[in-house]
Amino acid sequence: MEDQQTDIDNLLSDAGDYIETRTTLWKLKAIESLSDVSGELVSGLAMIVVSSFVVILFSIGVALLVGDLIGKSYYGFFIIGGIYAIVALILYARRGDWLKEPFSNMLIRKILK
Repeated sequence: MEDQQTDIDNLLSDAGDYIETRTTLWKLKAIESLSDVSGELVSGLAMIVVSSFVVILFSIGVALLVGDLIGKSYYGFFIIGGIYAIVALILYARRGDWLKEPFSNMLIRKILK
């Protein structure tokens, strides 16, 4: 009878250890997913900042060039601003398909990896 009691105690002890190990594994997987997603976001934000500087400088140059061709430099800025307004409206209209859905899919893929 005492041998049976020892087996049950060993089984309960092993079950407790298994649950503790499983919980630790889940925590480590969550930390890995979070660090992967945050690393992806930081590198993406860095690329956005650098790309923004390039686009701004390029836009200023093109606006000055267009303004020089037309005769008034501020006309070039109006034209380039109008082009960006049209692009912004198109992006706004298609934001679900072009921005939200791919980002959500990438985030889910990284978390479930």
